Amino acid sequence: MALKHKPTASYHSVQDALRVLDTVARHTTGVTDTQLTRETGLGPERLTALLSMLRREAYVERGADGTYVAGEAFTRLGAAHGHEAALHGKLQRTLDRLRDRVGAAVYMSRYVDGEVKVTQYAAGPAAPKVHEWVDFRDAAHATAIGKSLLTQLSHEGRREHLARHRTVRLTSRTITSDKVLLSRLASHPPTVPVLDLQEYAIGTVCAAVPVTAGSSVGCLALSLPVEHAHRLRQAADALNRNAAPVLLSLAIQ
Repeated sequence: MALKHKPTASYHSVQDALRVLDTVARHTTGVTDTQLTRETGLGPERLTALLSMLRREAYVERGADGTYVAGEAFTRLGAAHGHEAALHGKLQRTLDRLRDRVGAAVYMSRYVDGEVKVTQYAAGPAAPKVHEWVDFRDAAHATAIGKSLLTQLSHEGRREHLARHRTVRLTSRTITSDKVLLSRLASHPPTVPVLDLQEYAIGTVCAAVPVTAGSSVGCLALSLPVEHAHRLRQAADALNRNAAPVLLSLAIQ
């Protein structure tokens, strides 16, 4: 599968966070913020923001003496045994928190063996899951999830996918021209959420942002009933800002 990775703001945040975690892990008895600033090369303001996120996600802990040590989540994800179970649990807790923060159903999806796959989601009475009336594997051209995943493939990878899955009309808003769809995917900025404005299903609007770790293509998405469409861009921006913890979970081995 041909990939086309483009660094996003979340990607750079994760790279910085990994530098902090690596430094903390090396200092098994604890490391001060002054040492972290010196050894990571990050400015005090940037380091403070990263440490706040890392503490919230339980990747680092601050002791009574003010030094930082590896937290429970980092230890569990870095363990040789039980990594997949720990990752699933960590992602689910993050998705649940995001659902409550943005007030929408939230989904984690990956492009696996040439197909769109929703691997986890968080929904509830106040944040209903979208009704999958057409298999997401056959609707990448119409969903925010599918389009976000396709933007991360090369032009050849997108064409190959569309050759296997025709761009059929699902609603009056669905793009059914391969040429138009490929042009829009190619020109979409990687830092801007991909939107689905009732292209997949009447009554539902969605947004998605990329979360790519290594050679794995993935995305984080949300859906809202159309009566809440006025909140979509604000919710999408919040999703984008909060994608770093998800990407960080995927990056820790």
